[in-house]
Amino acid sequence: GRVEVPRSVTAVLGQDVVLPCRYRAQEQEQVVQVTWLKRGPGAVAAEVAVLNLQHGEHVQEPFVGRVLRHGHGDLEDGAIVLRN
Repeated sequence: GRVEVPRSVTAVLGQDVVLPCRYRAQEQEQVVQVTWLKRGPGAVAAEVAVLNLQHGEHVQEPFVGRVLRHGHGDLEDGAIVLRN
């Protein structure tokens, strides 16, 4: 399969923005989990959200209420929305 993400995403201060992420699965593949990470200083990554086919979505503090899954259904579309 292949992960497809845009080269850049433009956000407007005070408005929601969608961070797209699509996985083009090959035959017999199924996406069961998508994990979003935020890179901090020194390339340290912090987990933001986990989208899981069986267990639903889990958003880490301090992102609760600010990060939502964008799509519904299968996880080939693993986009999230950053609120405000």
